[in-house]
Amino acid sequence: MIVQQLVIPEVKLILPTYFEDYRGYYCESYSKRTLEEHGINDEFIQDNHFFSLKRGTVRGIHFQNNPYAQAKLVRCTKGSMIDVAVDLRKNSPTYKKWVSVILSAENRKQIYIPEGFGHCCISLEDYTEGQYKVNKFYEPKYDRAIAWNDPELAITWGMRDDEIIVSPKDSVAPLLKDSDVNF
Repeated sequence: MIVQQLVIPEVKLILPTYFEDYRGYYCESYSKRTLEEHGINDEFIQDNHFFSLKRGTVRGIHFQNNPYAQAKLVRCTKGSMIDVAVDLRKNSPTYKKWVSVILSAENRKQIYIPEGFGHCCISLEDYTEGQYKVNKFYEPKYDRAIAWNDPELAITWGMRDDEIIVSPKDSVAPLLKDSDVNF
Protein backbone atom coordinates (compact mmCIF):
# COMPACT_ATOMS: atom_id res chain seq x y z
CA MET A 1 0.00 0.00 0.00
CA ILE A 2 1.39 3.39 -0.99
CA VAL A 3 0.31 6.49 0.96
CA GLN A 4 0.89 9.91 -0.62
CA GLN A 5 0.43 13.37 0.86
CA LEU A 6 -1.75 15.74 -1.18
CA VAL A 7 -1.66 19.55 -1.49
CA ILE A 8 -3.43 19.77 1.86
CA PRO A 9 -0.94 17.68 3.87
CA GLU A 10 -3.44 16.05 6.25
CA VAL A 11 -5.41 14.60 3.33
CA LYS A 12 -3.78 11.46 1.91
CA LEU A 13 -4.09 9.49 -1.29
CA ILE A 14 -3.90 5.75 -0.73
CA LEU A 15 -2.98 3.31 -3.46
CA PRO A 16 -3.45 -0.33 -2.44
CA THR A 17 -1.15 -2.86 -4.05
CA TYR A 18 -3.00 -5.33 -6.27
CA PHE A 19 -1.69 -8.79 -7.05
CA GLU A 20 -3.23 -9.91 -10.33
CA ASP A 21 -3.13 -13.13 -12.29
CA TYR A 22 -5.37 -15.12 -14.63
CA ARG A 23 -7.95 -15.62 -11.82
CA GLY A 24 -8.39 -11.95 -10.99
CA TYR A 25 -6.74 -10.02 -8.18
CA TYR A 26 -6.12 -9.75 -4.45
CA CYS A 27 -5.36 -6.68 -2.36
CA GLU A 28 -5.42 -5.38 1.17
CA SER A 29 -7.98 -2.59 0.86
CA TYR A 30 -7.38 -1.54 4.47
CA SER A 31 -4.45 -2.05 6.84
CA LYS A 32 -4.47 -0.30 10.21
CA ARG A 33 -0.75 -1.03 10.59
CA THR A 34 0.20 0.51 7.23
CA LEU A 35 -1.94 3.60 7.79
CA GLU A 36 -0.46 4.09 11.27
CA GLU A 37 3.02 4.00 9.70
CA HIS A 38 1.89 7.06 7.71
CA GLY A 39 0.39 8.93 10.67
CA ILE A 40 -3.24 7.86 10.19
CA ASN A 41 -4.24 6.62 13.63
CA ASP A 42 -8.01 6.61 13.37
CA GLU A 43 -9.93 3.55 14.47
CA PHE A 44 -12.60 3.09 11.84
CA ILE A 45 -15.83 1.76 13.38
CA GLN A 46 -18.44 1.90 10.63
CA ASP A 47 -18.57 1.24 6.90
CA ASN A 48 -20.97 3.16 4.63
CA HIS A 49 -21.95 2.39 1.05
CA PHE A 50 -23.60 4.75 -1.44
CA PHE A 51 -24.93 4.40 -4.96
CA SER A 52 -25.51 7.18 -7.50
CA LEU A 53 -27.90 6.20 -10.25
CA LYS A 54 -27.00 9.08 -12.57
CA ARG A 55 -23.88 10.89 -13.72
CA GLY A 56 -23.68 14.33 -12.09
CA THR A 57 -25.04 13.31 -8.69
CA VAL A 58 -23.46 15.47 -5.99
CA ARG A 59 -23.29 14.32 -2.38
CA GLY A 60 -22.21 16.95 0.10
CA ILE A 61 -20.51 19.02 1.36
CA HIS A 62 -21.17 16.90 4.47
CA PHE A 63 -19.57 16.74 7.92
CA GLN A 64 -20.41 16.23 11.57
CA ASN A 65 -19.65 18.97 14.07
CA ASN A 66 -17.56 18.35 17.17
CA PRO A 67 -17.55 16.33 19.33
CA TYR A 68 -18.63 13.85 16.63
CA ALA A 69 -16.42 15.01 13.75
CA GLN A 70 -15.58 12.10 11.45
CA ALA A 71 -12.47 11.03 9.61
CA LYS A 72 -13.25 9.11 6.41
CA LEU A 73 -11.48 6.63 4.20
CA VAL A 74 -13.25 6.70 0.81
CA ARG A 75 -13.05 4.51 -2.28
CA CYS A 76 -15.06 3.96 -5.45
CA THR A 77 -16.05 0.34 -6.15
CA LYS A 78 -18.07 0.85 -9.35
CA GLY A 79 -17.91 3.64 -11.92
CA SER A 80 -16.01 6.81 -11.14
CA MET A 81 -16.31 10.03 -9.17
CA ILE A 82 -14.52 13.19 -8.18
CA ASP A 83 -14.05 13.12 -4.43
CA VAL A 84 -13.39 16.38 -2.57
CA ALA A 85 -12.07 17.25 0.90
CA VAL A 86 -12.73 20.83 2.09
CA ASP A 87 -10.72 22.20 5.03
CA LEU A 88 -13.22 23.67 7.51
CA ARG A 89 -10.74 24.22 10.38
CA LYS A 90 -10.86 27.96 11.05
CA ASN A 91 -7.29 28.17 12.39
CA SER A 92 -5.76 26.09 9.62
CA PRO A 93 -3.40 27.63 7.03
CA THR A 94 -5.48 25.81 4.39
CA TYR A 95 -8.90 26.92 5.73
CA LYS A 96 -11.49 27.04 2.92
CA LYS A 97 -9.11 25.27 0.54
CA TRP A 98 -10.08 21.99 -1.05
CA VAL A 99 -8.39 19.10 -2.78
CA SER A 100 -9.96 16.63 -5.19
CA VAL A 101 -9.05 13.27 -6.65
CA ILE A 102 -10.70 11.03 -9.19
CA LEU A 103 -11.62 7.74 -7.58
CA SER A 104 -12.74 4.89 -9.78
CA ALA A 105 -13.19 1.15 -9.81
CA GLU A 106 -10.47 1.14 -12.45
CA ASN A 107 -7.79 3.23 -10.68
CA ARG A 108 -8.58 1.70 -7.23
CA LYS A 109 -7.38 4.80 -5.36
CA GLN A 110 -8.64 5.82 -1.93
CA ILE A 111 -8.65 9.15 -0.12
CA TYR A 112 -8.21 9.71 3.60
CA ILE A 113 -10.08 12.76 4.89
CA PRO A 114 -9.34 13.70 8.52
CA GLU A 115 -11.68 15.23 11.09
CA GLY A 116 -12.32 18.92 10.50
CA PHE A 117 -12.98 18.55 6.78
CA GLY A 118 -16.13 18.60 4.73
CA HIS A 119 -16.58 15.77 2.25
CA CYS A 120 -18.35 15.78 -1.09
CA CYS A 121 -18.29 13.91 -4.37
CA ILE A 122 -19.84 13.87 -7.83
CA SER A 123 -20.46 10.79 -9.94
CA LEU A 124 -18.78 10.89 -13.33
CA GLU A 125 -20.84 8.07 -14.77
CA ASP A 126 -24.19 6.38 -14.22
CA TYR A 127 -24.35 3.57 -11.64
CA THR A 128 -21.42 4.74 -9.52
CA GLU A 129 -20.87 3.18 -6.10
CA GLY A 130 -18.63 4.35 -3.30
CA GLN A 131 -17.76 3.01 0.11
CA TYR A 132 -16.22 4.73 3.08
CA LYS A 133 -15.13 4.00 6.60
CA VAL A 134 -15.69 6.47 9.46
CA ASN A 135 -14.13 6.73 12.89
CA LYS A 136 -17.28 7.98 14.68
CA PHE A 137 -20.86 6.82 14.47
CA TYR A 138 -23.48 8.91 12.68
CA GLU A 139 -25.04 11.41 15.10
CA PRO A 140 -28.04 13.17 13.48
CA LYS A 141 -27.91 16.07 15.96
CA TYR A 142 -24.37 16.95 14.73
CA ASP A 143 -24.91 16.20 11.04
CA ARG A 144 -24.29 19.26 8.84
CA ALA A 145 -24.02 20.28 5.20
CA ILE A 146 -22.68 23.28 3.32
CA ALA A 147 -23.90 24.31 -0.12
CA TRP A 148 -22.18 22.28 -2.82
CA ASN A 149 -21.92 25.43 -4.96
CA ASP A 150 -20.74 27.89 -2.30
CA PRO A 151 -18.97 30.64 -4.32
CA GLU A 152 -16.51 31.26 -1.48
CA LEU A 153 -15.23 27.67 -1.85
CA ALA A 154 -15.56 27.59 -5.67
CA ILE A 155 -15.25 23.83 -6.06
CA THR A 156 -14.64 22.78 -9.66
CA TRP A 157 -17.13 20.05 -10.46
CA GLY A 158 -16.28 19.60 -14.13
CA MET A 159 -19.93 19.84 -15.18
CA ARG A 160 -22.45 22.57 -15.89
CA ASP A 161 -24.84 23.39 -13.05
CA ASP A 162 -27.80 22.12 -15.12
CA GLU A 163 -26.12 18.67 -15.30
CA ILE A 164 -25.84 18.38 -11.51
CA ILE A 165 -28.32 16.41 -9.39
CA VAL A 166 -28.59 17.22 -5.66
CA SER A 167 -30.78 15.95 -2.85
CA PRO A 168 -33.41 18.17 -1.21
CA LYS A 169 -31.14 18.37 1.87
CA ASP A 170 -28.16 19.52 -0.17
CA SER A 171 -30.20 21.97 -2.24
CA VAL A 172 -31.04 24.00 0.91
CA ALA A 173 -27.70 23.65 2.70
CA PRO A 174 -26.33 27.00 3.95
CA LEU A 175 -23.24 28.74 2.67
CA LEU A 176 -20.10 28.29 4.77
CA LYS A 177 -20.41 31.86 6.10
CA ASP A 178 -23.92 31.03 7.41
CA SER A 179 -23.12 27.60 8.82
CA ASP A 180 -22.39 26.71 12.44
CA VAL A 181 -19.28 24.66 11.65
CA ASN A 182 -17.29 24.39 14.91
CA PHE A 183 -13.83 23.21 13.88
